[in-house]
Amino acid sequence: MSAPTNPHWPELPYAAWRETCATLQLWTQVVGKVRLAQTPWLNHSWHVALYVTSRGLTTSLIPHGSRAFEMEFDFLEHVLTIHVSDGAERRIELRPRTVGDFYAAVLTALEELRVPVRINEKPCEIPDAVPFSEDRTHASYDAEYAQRFWRVLLQVDRLFKLFRTGFIGKCSPVHFFWGSFDMAVTRFSGRRAPPFQGAVPGVAPEVMREAYSHEVSSAGFWPGGATLDYAAFYSYAYPVRKEFAMQSVRPAGALFSDKLGEFLLPYDTVRTAADPDAAVIAFLQSTYAAAAKTADWDRAALECELGLIAAPRRQD
Repeated sequence: MSAPTNPHWPELPYAAWRETCATLQLWTQVVGKVRLAQTPWLNHSWHVALYVTSRGLTTSLIPHGSRAFEMEFDFLEHVLTIHVSDGAERRIELRPRTVGDFYAAVLTALEELRVPVRINEKPCEIPDAVPFSEDRTHASYDAEYAQRFWRVLLQVDRLFKLFRTGFIGKCSPVHFFWGSFDMAVTRFSGRRAPPFQGAVPGVAPEVMREAYSHEVSSAGFWPGGATLDYAAFYSYAYPVRKEFAMQSVRPAGALFSDKLGEFLLPYDTVRTAADPDAAVIAFLQSTYAAAAKTADWDRAALECELGLIAAPRRQD
């Protein structure tokens, strides 16, 4: 007998929407790079991310001279909307179409709205990727699965924001990175980290060094792809201590991937749990504790209880 379906945590088998996922990642990169091209650099590349909304994913406000505009993937009506501060707008239909066609449609719409933007059209974090304008391979869009993905992100966003309230040190916003196509939230110890030596396709080494300039414990949600053929929550630390992988984490079903160097909690384990919220929070808390313990973070100075609605923290 199959597990009961929770409408708030829909099934999201990667194999069923693999092609749509790959196409949508590239579409979000086109839109994300528009924000990148217009926004001053913020530490750890926080200025490039997208954010979950009540309809999909947004760039938030992007400056353009004395005007500004916003771009939003709407997974209810399946359109990309572009709203300009003078009231002008455009809608680009989300349907099966090549990345090249989508890229051209976005740049044309921006030109027509008098907010022209030129971007680097080489995709990030995708091996052997071709420029957006030349991509005639990725052209899938399954509206049902795109909407399911967004509905999962709604729950992830909510729980990551709750988890974020339990930390008074430096912490990232809860945001969606279009390069790696994942939702993430990152905590910082406050200490510098050794220079990052890894290489990421399509990303300059100095960007990665700046992103990992300080010690982190980072958690996220990834729909799958590349080396992982299922959706999963993840948690990793940088720099990595060898004891990290040996720590006990929760809930049952969480595991350490030697290949990825991080803890994983399969999405299906959460989706079918009696209390999905509790499962996610347990994973976030226990994997963070594993990172903080093995790296000897000053936890007393950095941690606090999870926040309550309309209840300021006591300052005893």
